[in-house]
Amino acid sequence: MAGADDYDTPASVAEFHETRAGVRGLVESGATSVPPFFQAPCSYTTQALTTTLSVPTVDLSGPRLATVAAVGAAARTCGFFHVTNHGVEDSAAVSAVRAFHELPRAARSALYTLTPVGGVCYSTVPYTGGQYADRQLSWRDYLRVLLQNQPAPDLGRIPAFCRNALMEYQRRMEELGKEITGLLSETLGVGAERLDMATQVEGWVMTGHYYPPCPKPERVVGAVEHTDPSMFTVLAQDHVGGLQVHLNDGGWADVPPVSSALLVNIGDVLKLVSNDEFKSAEHRVRIKSSLDARVSIATFFNPAKCGDSRLLGPLPELVTPEKPARYRNFTMTEFLNARAEFGHSSSSTDHFRVAPE
Repeated sequence: MAGADDYDTPASVAEFHETRAGVRGLVESGATSVPPFFQAPCSYTTQALTTTLSVPTVDLSGPRLATVAAVGAAARTCGFFHVTNHGVEDSAAVSAVRAFHELPRAARSALYTLTPVGGVCYSTVPYTGGQYADRQLSWRDYLRVLLQNQPAPDLGRIPAFCRNALMEYQRRMEELGKEITGLLSETLGVGAERLDMATQVEGWVMTGHYYPPCPKPERVVGAVEHTDPSMFTVLAQDHVGGLQVHLNDGGWADVPPVSSALLVNIGDVLKLVSNDEFKSAEHRVRIKSSLDARVSIATFFNPAKCGDSRLLGPLPELVTPEKPARYRNFTMTEFLNARAEFGHSSSSTDHFRVAPE
């Protein structure tokens, strides 16, 4: 009998992808165990959960001054906040994402691909290799749309029932993104328009996540710890939960869903542009249930049309003798390359840090 040392993870992962069924396919097959390439290290799964994080909730219909103050306090401390009265009907889109992932296997497998085709990708989150060689596949399938794809993403590849709901959701989300950008700009003390003038924030990527129930949820991870490669991210989700945030003391805290609220978190790009005024917190997703699937939609907002020709960096208004620039200027290409090389956490942003004089 072959031992653990004989197990060929890359070959097993490739064989899994060849089924084109995703993690959902394992559940459909009646699997009662977890394949080794999904199993997280014991040290990871035994990390203690210390608390439930009380994430601030910001009512966007409230007085402007109070709203700006609440957004600023949250962005500077935990880096997360819920928003209510946001004007986005998210339940139809979340339901559409669930319905897509729960299509019959033959219907969804035709779209399965590890690299985007026409700006659209459906797969289990791929094995990344490199510095993540000790990481396993996440217990998660996703439908990913590259909103800034050139030419425009081929949404015709997505079934009409899901496509129509996501298009309407994204239209509303772009409006909300502008509002959140203005609030974040205002709380930096540079005026409501300054941040958008400097970065032209737009939705870059929309990802519909599906975390199937797992026969042994304590042995897998829905998403490994990471920070987001964005100015900010807006998350719609169902009631199941599983999101956790890394605390300053090294522990992890649950972030329970709030009914009718969207969750906003600060990403690494805004951490740099704000000259460390705002916090980009590490977070992850744990699988909570052996019975219920979790569904969420993450929309990542970033500077529009940025590649090698446009420099980003701390806003000049935020650089003072008392607080000099903590990061050098960079392009989005440099930023994304750093994430690929150094990982999805503070190690990649440290690549741009200016040494103190």
